[in-house]
Amino acid sequence: MTKLDLRKELKHLYAPKSKQFSIVDVPPMNFLMLDGRGDPNRSDEFQAAMMALYGMSFTIKFASKLQLGVDYGVMAVEGLWWTEGTPGFNWQDKSSWYWTLMMMQPDHITASMVEQAWKDATRKRPSPALDRVRFERFAEGLSVQIMYVGPYADEGPTIARMHDFIAENGYQPTGKHHEIYLGDARRTAPEKLKTVLRQPIRRPK
Repeated sequence: MTKLDLRKELKHLYAPKSKQFSIVDVPPMNFLMLDGRGDPNRSDEFQAAMMALYGMSFTIKFASKLQLGVDYGVMAVEGLWWTEGTPGFNWQDKSSWYWTLMMMQPDHITASMVEQAWKDATRKRPSPALDRVRFERFAEGLSVQIMYVGPYADEGPTIARMHDFIAENGYQPTGKHHEIYLGDARRTAPEKLKTVLRQPIRRPK
């Protein structure tokens, strides 16, 4: 049995320092992805999307272990966040938020394995959310990130400092605000939650 430690292999992407911003070049990786809209704290759609991603990811993991002899830990849920029609991100009106939830999958996972996992997950626990899951390669590239520790609702000042850092170092933000949820909000005190905050960047033309 081969055991992959993806969090160790990708430590520079999933365990940045909390006291300083870092610039990283994020390589293309494969994800299960699911789109939605609305306040994540009030949305049944958001919770259904979470369950669909976890169900699919664990089904794929077990298939990898049984069929290929390759085991690994399921990766954290990640989220891309944006709003439309306003410059920047509208942090106040959560009902206007668009999101893509996603979970990274190891390189040896194939589209056919994902398709079979979808069939198995749908048979065990049917859900409209499962019908919207897609398997996609996502290339983020050059980005600024930091480990944020604390309640999700209090991220604002850290994100503002991140954008100041981007401007001060001669970059421009591009792409969508990205968060990686390393803690379980159901079992972890809000002040101890760990979240990777990431923003893709580019040099001005």
